[in-house]
Amino acid sequence: MDSWGQLSGQFAVASVANRGEDEKGFLTKATIEKVPDKVLLHIFSYLSHREICKLATICKKWRQTAYDTRLWSAVSLRPEISGLHVSNLESLLTLISVRFGASLRYIELPIELITHHVFHELANKCPNLTHMLLDFSTAMQLHDFSEMQAFPTKLKYLCICLSEVIFMEGFMRKIYNFINGLEILHLVGTYEKVEEEEEEVYEVINVHKLKAATPNLRVINMYGITFVDDSHIEAFSSNCIQLECLAVNFCNKVTGSCLKTVFQRSKGLKCLLMNQTSLQSQHLMQVEWEKTAIQELDISATDLSTECLIDMLTRIPALRYLSAGQINGFNDSVMKAFMEQGNPRNIVGLDLDASDNLSDEAIHRFVSKYGHQLQALSLSGMPHITDQLWQAILPIIKNIKIVIMGTQERLGVNIHVDQLMDGIANHCLQLERLELRWDPENLRFSDKSQKAIDILRVKCLKLRALGLSDGRYYEIVKANFERADRNTVVRAITACRVSTYYILQNYKELIFN
Repeated sequence: MDSWGQLSGQFAVASVANRGEDEKGFLTKATIEKVPDKVLLHIFSYLSHREICKLATICKKWRQTAYDTRLWSAVSLRPEISGLHVSNLESLLTLISVRFGASLRYIELPIELITHHVFHELANKCPNLTHMLLDFSTAMQLHDFSEMQAFPTKLKYLCICLSEVIFMEGFMRKIYNFINGLEILHLVGTYEKVEEEEEEVYEVINVHKLKAATPNLRVINMYGITFVDDSHIEAFSSNCIQLECLAVNFCNKVTGSCLKTVFQRSKGLKCLLMNQTSLQSQHLMQVEWEKTAIQELDISATDLSTECLIDMLTRIPALRYLSAGQINGFNDSVMKAFMEQGNPRNIVGLDLDASDNLSDEAIHRFVSKYGHQLQALSLSGMPHITDQLWQAILPIIKNIKIVIMGTQERLGVNIHVDQLMDGIANHCLQLERLELRWDPENLRFSDKSQKAIDILRVKCLKLRALGLSDGRYYEIVKANFERADRNTVVRAITACRVSTYYILQNYKELIFN
């Protein structure tokens, strides 16, 4: 349902609730003017800020409601994200003072609005601001911060989107004294923009100085930063004794040589995410895993050896989440050692995407023993894992919340999706997110497939996302859910992907735009 449909539906409910009787006992017709301000404010809270701004032009009452500061507690001023565009600095300063004020708790600023005037106004007028995102990613030149004397002092969350070529020290030097209360830090690099040709890499932010100003960090996420290596991770660990979650996904200079020291310093480190890094087996085998508090581990798309994987998984005391897809060394021997010598009794999330050297027999043995406790399972990207294995394990994974299955590679066999949907509906009543990645040409369904989809929709009431490859079956499923007024559930996987990260204990703190 679009925003206008939501508004109409909300108003219909409000209208019924607010119908009165005239003095002769007849029902009077409700109009928008009779909807209480509190109800109208609640209706507006379901809309985006861009839509709220459009509604402000309807009438005086709606304008007054649209500008209520309570609707502006979390604001993104990046046009590509929110659709909001502030044309000039003076307009933003007015907005901060008049519309945001004490209600503002989260703000995103693009490079053109990152000035010392804005920070001064935010510091003075927004005392409850705790979350901030600063997007320098498109910057070719910074504003002059030499006169900056004020900056929000209650920040708990700071996300900085880095530029490839702009050095940040002139700006960072001015804010070091204001950010020692930070608990969550995101540094987002330009990994997705880097071209294949080798270019000179600049260290655009001084991590060694930054770590001295942020001793209270609990969550550190350095994503896709081309210059980050083990020395930067070690620097943070030397000053952040409260660190509990460290993510360095797509930082391809990280080899793991710092991990032994990091775990010795950060005794409470529970979550370590190192997807698509350059981890070396000898470094990870030197870590005293049995002495760590690690519970969640992502080592996907690395070149770790079978020997290293066995050594590591048999020594970690209580792993609850493991993502180890796209690793050639992850085979049946690793799975067997993990089951027999390790401790999978706490495992609730398992992501084995594209583990081509892992047999369906080994997977079946593991799920048969531990499937009852799993909340997230990804067996995608493996042509040999078809609907037959899933039909066998669905009755076991009754507590599952996230399921990712199928491969986009064209198969020589067909997937009978009606029976699969029926099995999911009958056994996975807690399911929240489901993704089927099979090529549309491999999906076989009958004229009665609507019945299987109906059963899934009616029984899996917690289902928030259902991802499918674009094709005829996708259109059938999407239309079915839309008829039941569940318009946002079915999505094409080209635009939206399901992740097992949803069950991470620090998931909400790891989110960034």
